[in-house]
Amino acid sequence: MIEVAAGARHNWIGRRLARTIENATAGRPVVVLDGGEWEVSTPAGVRKPDVFVVPSEVARASIVEESPRLIPGVEILLVMEVISPGSGSERTDRVRKVREYAALGIPQYWMIESHPGVRIHRAVLEGAGYRWDPVVGKGAAFGAEIEADKTFRVRFDPASLAEF
Repeated sequence: MIEVAAGARHNWIGRRLARTIENATAGRPVVVLDGGEWEVSTPAGVRKPDVFVVPSEVARASIVEESPRLIPGVEILLVMEVISPGSGSERTDRVRKVREYAALGIPQYWMIESHPGVRIHRAVLEGAGYRWDPVVGKGAAFGAEIEADKTFRVRFDPASLAEF
């Protein structure tokens, strides 16, 4: 099977999403990591989420001390995947990662669809699995609270992620 590479739209949405979350985390001891070379350890192997949030000390240890080289999945506070329709990773994002991230105890998993318009699917960990909130699309306010040292709130129109 040939893997379809993420396109410009996918990458742009991921970048805008990371910046939106960074703005909401100002002054908190967390770091927003996006794409690039960041890898996360899971029981199923190594994953490369599009955007995720970890405590500052976890990111610092990986950057400064290079230990661990892989970010432990159990340290993630929020993980977000931008869905690439028709790609080999679409099924992984929609099925496998849902199970894997829940098993790791990651409190929230967001899937961002970009076609035909930007929509956000938000899952919140309840027990051993995720509870899915209603999908939020263009023209609506997507809002979420993320638990860190202190809870922070994010609120934005999903369509803003595709704006240039």
